[in-house]
Amino acid sequence: MSARANPSRGRSDPRGVEIARRNRTLLGKLGVIVVAMFGFGYALVPLYEKICEVTGLRDIDRADTAVNTQVDGTRFVRIEFDTNLHDMPWKFRALQFTAEVHPGAVTQVEFEVVNTTAHPVTGQAIPSYGPRNAAQYFRKLECFCFAKQTLAAGETRRMPVVFVIDPALPKDLNTITLSYTFFAVEGNRAAARDKESDPGEPTT
Repeated sequence: MSARANPSRGRSDPRGVEIARRNRTLLGKLGVIVVAMFGFGYALVPLYEKICEVTGLRDIDRADTAVNTQVDGTRFVRIEFDTNLHDMPWKFRALQFTAEVHPGAVTQVEFEVVNTTAHPVTGQAIPSYGPRNAAQYFRKLECFCFAKQTLAAGETRRMPVVFVIDPALPKDLNTITLSYTFFAVEGNRAAARDKESDPGEPTT
């Protein structure tokens, strides 16, 4: 007599198939996140314009337009300045930590950077705001972040930022933090290595 056939033979376990499908989906999502984070950290400055386009942020290399020049003398907004360096051999600071400004009033502050190396270094400053929704009311008319900054060996440079707070700023928003982070521009390390490996032609 032939053995009775197993009814489950030749058929996949539906539960196992579903678990495998979920695992593949999760693995794919994690891979995308890792690749995106690596690419963002490696090429932040070159990708900034695309980031602005996707997220709706304003372009980094363009001055803003003050849509309302009427000064609101009935209120003050406290502006706090924060400075950071990302893998940069510089010193970077704001020459004043805070400013009390009227919305609509044109204000100028200065920042200072020092190249502490013995060779030229180029950096790009990326601005950010706290709280995030303050960005749409912070109008920069002049800013060192509009262009790359190249400092000679040991150079100290003072750089102005001219801005206006839009009077349309919500009444409950009384403090804005303007933060700048300088990132090294690609090519700095290669230039430094070339200079070290080529000290000059030998004298005879």
